[in-house]
Amino acid sequence: MTHVRHPYLDHPGPIPFAHRGGAADGLENTAAAFRRAESLGYRYFETDVHATADGRLVAFHDTTLDRVTDGHGRIADLPWEEVRQARVAGKEPLPLFADLLDEFPEARWNVDIKAAPALVPLVDLIRRTGCWDRVCVGSFSERRVAAAARLAGPRLATSYGVRGVLGLRLRSYGLPFPVRAGAVSAQVPEAQSGVPVVDERFVRAAHARGLQVHVWTINEADRIDALLDLGVDGIMTDQLETLRTVFTARGVWH
Repeated sequence: MTHVRHPYLDHPGPIPFAHRGGAADGLENTAAAFRRAESLGYRYFETDVHATADGRLVAFHDTTLDRVTDGHGRIADLPWEEVRQARVAGKEPLPLFADLLDEFPEARWNVDIKAAPALVPLVDLIRRTGCWDRVCVGSFSERRVAAAARLAGPRLATSYGVRGVLGLRLRSYGLPFPVRAGAVSAQVPEAQSGVPVVDERFVRAAHARGLQVHVWTINEADRIDALLDLGVDGIMTDQLETLRTVFTARGVWH
């Protein structure tokens, strides 16, 4: 395990993340999903944020409501009063991220900024609530997460976007490539388009830069075991019981 560079990462052993609260039951990113994760002993939650047309920050993955709710339309085009009427799987409302911070005061949140309009509201919320030690901000867009880091300053924990991960991969092969300073983690898929991303070389390169390696989204016990054998620092899963069982068997469930 690499040296902890930010209070967000202060956890004994590898970190178990409840991906979207545990998306396997179809209630992803709802308060009900996070309550279930909490009841199973999870304290690190992964979620996503979008901003409504009137600037409210919603914990939701997709750009539109259509896939997982009974509502329709782009969140960015709709006011909160309309978005709040939608129900995930026809029964659970979409939560505001501010409400999740309040309801789960002991939880730590890995937050994916899904669209540019969510950036400023998220940084403002973190600053207003003072939850610097409880939130790590990431995005596929390196530009977006770098902008969040500039706005918030060094108190904000961030992970690499795609460009940062690519840079770290190239550096693991000894190739020079500029990467953003100040990130605390590289959050990556196990493989991309059939090409392995996480291997001993990648983990070693990350740890040499003081970065943790968090891998998403891993739902099979044998893959969880293999990644822990490589020395990764966190795993995100939809299958909460499976990951907990593997961590418990290895003596790293805390």
